[in-house]
Amino acid sequence: MDPQEETQMLEAQQEIARILGSIEREIPIFLYAEPGQNDVFSDAARQAIRFFRQLTDKIVIREFNLSHESAKKLNVEASPTLIFDPDHYNIRWLGAPLGEEGRIFLEALLLIGLQESHLSDQSHQVIKRIDTPRNIKVFVSPSCPYCPQQALNTLKAAVEKPDLISLEIVDIQANPELANQYSAQSVPQTFANDILVAQGAQNEELFMLSLEKMEQQTVFIPEVDAEEVDADLVIVGGGPSGLTAGIYAARSGLKTVVLEKGVLGGQVATTPIVENYPGLKQIGGKTLVDILVTHALEYVQIFPGEAASEITPGNPIRVQTNRRKFNTKAVLMTTGATYRNLKVPGESRLGGHGVSYCATCDGPFFKGKKAIVVGGGNSAATEALHLHHIGVDVTIVHRRDTLKSQDFLVKNLIQNNIPILFDTIVKEIRGKHRVEEVLLYNNKTQESYTRNVNAVFIAIGYDPAVDLAKKIGLELTDEGYIKHDNYRTNVPGIYAAGDVSGGYKQIVTAAGHGAEAALAIFEDLINPYWA
Repeated sequence: MDPQEETQMLEAQQEIARILGSIEREIPIFLYAEPGQNDVFSDAARQAIRFFRQLTDKIVIREFNLSHESAKKLNVEASPTLIFDPDHYNIRWLGAPLGEEGRIFLEALLLIGLQESHLSDQSHQVIKRIDTPRNIKVFVSPSCPYCPQQALNTLKAAVEKPDLISLEIVDIQANPELANQYSAQSVPQTFANDILVAQGAQNEELFMLSLEKMEQQTVFIPEVDAEEVDADLVIVGGGPSGLTAGIYAARSGLKTVVLEKGVLGGQVATTPIVENYPGLKQIGGKTLVDILVTHALEYVQIFPGEAASEITPGNPIRVQTNRRKFNTKAVLMTTGATYRNLKVPGESRLGGHGVSYCATCDGPFFKGKKAIVVGGGNSAATEALHLHHIGVDVTIVHRRDTLKSQDFLVKNLIQNNIPILFDTIVKEIRGKHRVEEVLLYNNKTQESYTRNVNAVFIAIGYDPAVDLAKKIGLELTDEGYIKHDNYRTNVPGIYAAGDVSGGYKQIVTAAGHGAEAALAIFEDLINPYWA
């Protein structure tokens, strides 16, 4: 480890210790580990607890095996299992807090240690209506950047109503059989009383509503007006373009806020390796996002989990989210793009049960199994290489006779002997409860045949996220992107940048456009072109 890395690690430990310093009560944690069963995960759980114990003396750990009387009393059957403060809560962790899950573990310590859920007022309004038991299971993976957000939602619910809500956080790598039982082959997935109530990460209010209704909800309408925030610029979207725009706008003197309904960083957060960002030969997508977010937080206020539902042009422009209202002089749309679907039979039905759009999130579950990656661009090649390196037997399926990905990636595919089926399309994805086979069609030979697979990873490009833009009345290009002139749209005061505005789908171009858009907005607010 070089001196810079040591300094960064020390600073991170000091920050965690500072956060944990607010805890005044002891947090008893029971670790149940059976020798010879999942020893790797049991050792990892011990190491994680030791790490946090050196930062706070409030953790009290006791370890037992599965034959101990308390294991029977608490109905513990899996090794390892962590049980948190059983006298006050019914919260357990099946597995070990590795990778992204370390963030979940820290949140659990804070919520349980402080005995506070920190729910928003809107969430309180929803959860207080729950009057019957909810046994939650949330399936997570160490490599999934979406999982901490959803796991935090479930933790807040379990801490808020410990008399009615119990929680099991299930690591799919440590508990593949349980994941198979629930067909949870895509993370995060959340069940309540064995009913699937959420597939993917949600904002806090949507999760509480899903938990109340016992089915996944897609729209949350606030019961009362939320807090109002005044700003010079509201940026809708927290990907590279939005975050960069926030930095440049704030440095120009504009009071700027960034709204992000999903995961900060957008598609980059789920990219295994980024190899084309200037100044960095190679970096993990999530690591790059963390750097961007940390930088942006020095200048702007970020509102994660906030989905803009209404934008009303005027003076000021009003932006309504699921939590509050924003009054602003300008809005920058950096909503990015969403994964494109194959639109074949079985894709929607088996989504999350072997059909995936994120190899980083779901790839580890298919180690030692067969999978195909559909696509021929950089994303498809990167996904295939990532799956290959984690032990998945992967094949690329591409409809054309040559790949569109960069030469460097093509050479990597060849060097790693990853098979490519050219001139081939997926006609159907089959399986009763999970993916079992695909029906393929060769465009040249006109031959149809089946192939046994356990997973289908789809990487065929993206569609611009323009639902909100259409609602506002923004003009679109023939290709469906937001039409703009120097980032100005047809609605005064509303701008667009990044993937949603077209152009090359590259992180560096998205960031560059974000910077340019911020500077253009600054100039326009000084001398409004619409005046």
